[in-house]
Amino acid sequence: MAVLMALAAFATACGGGSDPIGEKPPAGDKSVSGANAGTGVGSGKPKGGKADFDTVFNIEDRIRQALPDVGAMKGWKPKTGRANIEEQPKSAAECGPDTHWDCSRIVNGSVKFEAAGENAYFDLQAYADKKAAEAACSKEKDWSAEYAKAEVAPVPGVEGHAYYRNAGGLDGLDLVMCLGTVIAEVRLEDGGGSSLDPATVHSLVQLFVPRIQKAAAVS
Repeated sequence: MAVLMALAAFATACGGGSDPIGEKPPAGDKSVSGANAGTGVGSGKPKGGKADFDTVFNIEDRIRQALPDVGAMKGWKPKTGRANIEEQPKSAAECGPDTHWDCSRIVNGSVKFEAAGENAYFDLQAYADKKAAEAACSKEKDWSAEYAKAEVAPVPGVEGHAYYRNAGGLDGLDLVMCLGTVIAEVRLEDGGGSSLDPATVHSLVQLFVPRIQKAAAVS
């Protein structure tokens, strides 16, 4: 995989630390029981551009533009930033029906920020086309169904669902969205002082989605 070092421009460290977004549930992971993931689909027109785009996020600038930077995250300290381009991405046929939902991705980009005892992760999984992204979205929804539903207000026009999940021994609130050729995820994680407030996640998502839409619209 090729690492896009340009992300270091808005992160103080690249590649270090844990990145719980998109990983399979760790052995012994205890989630809150009894509920399926999901917060439905918003209505109305999204701000910033189309949620249903055909743009492929396979170039450095597009990934960098989509992920929040220090200018967008006022009051948050940047911690890590990275992107990996799959040199030999797998097709849906190669992945098969039973593999993890990110198997056929062509790019994975993520950034992490921290503030006041909580961490915010932004993750972007890019696929070769909308069909591949839709298949991955379906797998992700099945994968995350074991976790407890979280009530996070959806972004208008964007399909998404939210849930509480413990990863690496840390509690977090994850919101996953399917937009065109990508799966975007925001995770708010308790770093020693977070209440995992759904309103905070919603505000972070409102920042993230327009950046993705704007990056998709750039020719």
